[in-house]
Amino acid sequence: MLDVTATEEIANDARARSNVLRLAAAQALTGANSAVIFATGSIVGATLAPDISLATVPLSMYVLGLAAGTLPTGAISRAYGRRVAFIIGTFCGVLTGALGAFAILHSSFWLFCCATFLGGLYGAVSQSYRFAAADGASAAFRPKAVSWVMAGGVFAGVLGPQLVQWTMDIWPPYLFAFSFLMQALVALVAMAVLAGVDAPKPAPADMHGGRPLLAIARQPRFIAAAFCGIVSYPMMNLVMTSAPLAMQICGLSVSDSNFGIQWHIVAMYGPSFFTGALISRFGAPKIVAVGLVLEAVGAAIGLSGLTAMHFWACLIVLGVGWNFSFIGASALVLERHRPQERNKVQAFNDFLVFGMMALGSFSSGQMLAHYGWSMVNMVVFPPVLLGLAVLSLASFAKRRAKLQAAGEIPGSGI
Repeated sequence: MLDVTATEEIANDARARSNVLRLAAAQALTGANSAVIFATGSIVGATLAPDISLATVPLSMYVLGLAAGTLPTGAISRAYGRRVAFIIGTFCGVLTGALGAFAILHSSFWLFCCATFLGGLYGAVSQSYRFAAADGASAAFRPKAVSWVMAGGVFAGVLGPQLVQWTMDIWPPYLFAFSFLMQALVALVAMAVLAGVDAPKPAPADMHGGRPLLAIARQPRFIAAAFCGIVSYPMMNLVMTSAPLAMQICGLSVSDSNFGIQWHIVAMYGPSFFTGALISRFGAPKIVAVGLVLEAVGAAIGLSGLTAMHFWACLIVLGVGWNFSFIGASALVLERHRPQERNKVQAFNDFLVFGMMALGSFSSGQMLAHYGWSMVNMVVFPPVLLGLAVLSLASFAKRRAKLQAAGEIPGSGI
C-alpha cells in the first residue's frame, strides 16, 4: 500500500513539474502585461484625467478587476477546469491592450479605466497559476511548485518595463499607445502557452462535498493566512501604484520610474527560486513574518529621502518583502483545505486579498495628491504590526493545541 501511494505521489509530482514550466512561462507573460499597466497607468491617468487626484484611478480599476475576477475564476475552474479559466483570462488580456491603445489615441480617460479593469480580470486568473501548480502534488512539493511558478515573474520584471521603454514613443504624441498594442500580442502568446496545461475538468466527486466554506474560514491558521495576504499585497500595491507618479512629481524621468518598477518586479519574484525551500525548512509562518518586516523596512526607506536611489531601494525591499509574505501566506492556505475544497477556498482567499486591495487602491491617488509620498509610506506600518500580531496568535494557538493533545498543559483534562 505504501509503495502504491509513493508511486502515485511520484507520478503526480512529475505531472506537476510539467505544468510548472508552462505556468511559470505564463506567469512571466501575464506579469509583463501588469507591469505595462503599473509602469504607465498613473502617468496616462494624469494626462487624461479631469483632475490630478484621479490619476491613479486606472490602477485602482485594475485592482478592482482583480477582486471582481477571483470568485468567477474559482467557479469556472470548478465547473469546467482551470484551463478554460486560463483561456478566458488571456482573452481579457488581449482586450486590455487593444482597448488601452484605443483609449490613449482618442484621449478617453474612462475607456482607459475600462481597459485596466479588463487587465485586472486577466490578473485575477493569473493569481490561480500558483495554486494550479500545486494541484495533485505531494505535500512536500507544493511550496516549491508555488514558488517556482512565482519565479516566472522575474522575467516579467524585465520584459514589461523594457516593453514600455522600447515602444512608448513609437506613436508620437500618443505616449504608450503602441505599448498597449504590444501588450495584446504578449497576451496572445500566453494563451498559446496555457492551452497546453494539463488541468482536466474536475471529477463530479470533486465538485460537491467538502466542508462548508465558513467552517474552513474559521480556522485560526486560515484566518492568519488570509489576513497576512490582506496586509502584504495591498500595502505593497499602495506604494507601488503611487511610486511612478510620485517620482514624476519629484522631477524624476519616466526612465527612472520604469527602472524602479522593473527592479521592483524582479525583487517581487526573484526570491521565488528559493522561497519554497525556505518555507520547507523554517515553516511558512516565519517566512511570512520576515516578509512583513521587510515591507515595513521598505516603507521606512521611502520616508528617508526623495532621490531616485531612495525610490528604487524602497521598491526593491518592498518587493522582496511581498515575495516572502505572500508566498508564505499562500502556502498556509494550501495547508487549510482538502482537494475537493481547493477552488472555493483559494478563490475566497484571493477575493479577500484583492477586495481589500481594491478599497485601498482607490484612496492612493487622493492620499498622494493631498498628503504626499510620506503619508503613503506611513500607512504601511499599522497593518504590518497587526499582521505580525495575528500571525503570532495563530502560531501560539497551534502550539497550545499540540500541548493539550499531548497532555502537557496542566488542567487540560488529558
